[in-house]
Amino acid sequence: MYHDSDQSNPPSDVCLLLRAYAEQRWLSREVVPVLRQLQSTDELPEEQLGAALAYLEVTWLEAARHATETEAAFAALEETAPDTEEALPSKARRYHVAVRFLREAVARHVDAFIAAPCNTERAREHAGF
Repeated sequence: MYHDSDQSNPPSDVCLLLRAYAEQRWLSREVVPVLRQLQSTDELPEEQLGAALAYLEVTWLEAARHATETEAAFAALEETAPDTEEALPSKARRYHVAVRFLREAVARHVDAFIAAPCNTERAREHAGF
């Protein structure tokens, strides 16, 4: 089993798991509910649309920060244990792939709203879940 040389920091596989979990949690609990609310014409009155879009932009900026941290943790794992087949690094890599897939899926929906905030009906149709 490998270990990072600096004992004050957790191993890179643990760091990746923690960063990926934080990103997944942020996407699932903060970004996706706003997207669903924006998509639903019944739940969001037209006068609240601007505030919801602004909140989406803010939560998406935070999601981008989480993504950067996740990718840095992945790079660190690849640097310290590039080809290891050990259980924890392998699980960390698989979880990273799943979170990256979620990030990309959510990004498509966010882009539909942020790119065309003036045409919200079209964005709602395009960003459907």
